[in-house]
Amino acid sequence: MESIDYESRLKELEKTVRILKKKLERSEADRQQLENASEVREAVLKNVIRELETSQTALEIRTQELENTLINLKALQLKLVESEKMSALGVLVAGIAHEINNPVSFIYGNLNYASDYFQDLLDLVELYQHYYTEPVDEIEQKIQAIELGFLKVDSAKLFQSMMIGAERICEIVKSLRTFSRLDEAEFKSVDIHDGIDSTLVILNNRLKPSPDNPYGIQITRNYGNLPLIECYAGQLNQVFMNILANAIDALEEQVTKYKQTDNLDLTLPQIDICTQVIDDDWVEIIIADNGVGIDEQVKQKLFDPFFTTKEVGKGTGLGLSISYRILVELHGGKLECYSPPGSGARFIIKIPIKQSKS
Repeated sequence: MESIDYESRLKELEKTVRILKKKLERSEADRQQLENASEVREAVLKNVIRELETSQTALEIRTQELENTLINLKALQLKLVESEKMSALGVLVAGIAHEINNPVSFIYGNLNYASDYFQDLLDLVELYQHYYTEPVDEIEQKIQAIELGFLKVDSAKLFQSMMIGAERICEIVKSLRTFSRLDEAEFKSVDIHDGIDSTLVILNNRLKPSPDNPYGIQITRNYGNLPLIECYAGQLNQVFMNILANAIDALEEQVTKYKQTDNLDLTLPQIDICTQVIDDDWVEIIIADNGVGIDEQVKQKLFDPFFTTKEVGKGTGLGLSISYRILVELHGGKLECYSPPGSGARFIIKIPIKQSKS
């Protein structure tokens, strides 16, 4: 019986071992399955995270592209508006110059004849006085009434002043016609100095003494011996206009501060314009003022579209940006600004004398 019990117990134990072994195998299989599922879930999660990161990066790039596109569209829109304004100004100025030129030509052309005719009449009067030394009372009274002696002397001054005035009008008309070359669609060889001078004529009213600026603004020209320059003359005149107008604004602001501050020493407002040939095939134009200068932080954004330090309604922030594009993109040139603290601002324009065919 003891032997039989031992064998049955052994069988039971073997059976129990087999059962435990199967349970262990099933547990191991379950564990392996869970481990594989965990690895899959982790891999899927990592892929999802990578895709989200990639999508976020793409979205940020696309957002930046859209923002840049919006900025460029705004700049282009205002540039087109500014160009249309300048084109309209050119047409208006050209029309005014043409309308003024015709009557002025009549006046200017006839002044010499009128002066000669009047002098002939005076000579005739002198002959009468020579041969008829004692005129009748009525003539004598008329001579005294019109002050014949003064009339002889003053008439020459009168005609001279009218001639100077007519010549001045002719110069202004010529400058207006030079400045209004905004519709020229091709490079043309022009005298840069004519463009600068015509721009100064347009701005002349702001250079004169006024209640706001009783000192006026002194212009000094130091022109070099420049050849004719291939350029878009009208658009280059627009650059001169923008830079000179900004210089005038800065000097007027300086005068305003001086009037408000008793302890501030005022240097008389001045703009210096210098031109010269550099490196044989480039021209350099320097426009410098003796204002308060430009802050370094402002200078870094000076050529950015829409950036302006002026009050609302007094500036669009496009003048220098458009000037930069005209010089760099249209002419392959350069526009730089130097402004040491307290030493005014100096704008340096560099453009090639000849444009490449491309």
